[in-house]
Amino acid sequence: MTGQIVVMIIDGKQKAYQVNEKTFHCGTNATLYFIGGKWKSVIIWYLRNGEMRFSQLKKLMPDITEKMLSLQLKALQADAILDRKVFGIKPPNRVEYSLTDFGKSFVPVIKKITEWGIEYSESKGRLIDVD
Repeated sequence: MTGQIVVMIIDGKQKAYQVNEKTFHCGTNATLYFIGGKWKSVIIWYLRNGEMRFSQLKKLMPDITEKMLSLQLKALQADAILDRKVFGIKPPNRVEYSLTDFGKSFVPVIKKITEWGIEYSESKGRLIDVD
């Protein structure tokens, strides 16, 4: 299939979604593009219950670098999945991140993904303590 473009067939016609100059050939492709990777879904999961500061998110994700966390937050903000609110005019400013209404619409999906991941992990692995 090298070189072929796979498209959706809707009403007998080939279709694809175009979002900000990016073409998606199915809804799954679009979803994984916007929340895929190692960290975006984790960030969304932690923000599902309300706003958090950068340092709080970093503490919950000790394996992520500050640079990577910053990049992922910026990407989620650019995709209108989260809001960044700055409090205060001069340093030290307080910055909080929260899900937009659009981002909140993804929470039921991420809950299902999490449930599946827990079931899989419990059936194939074991729960361990981490330091």
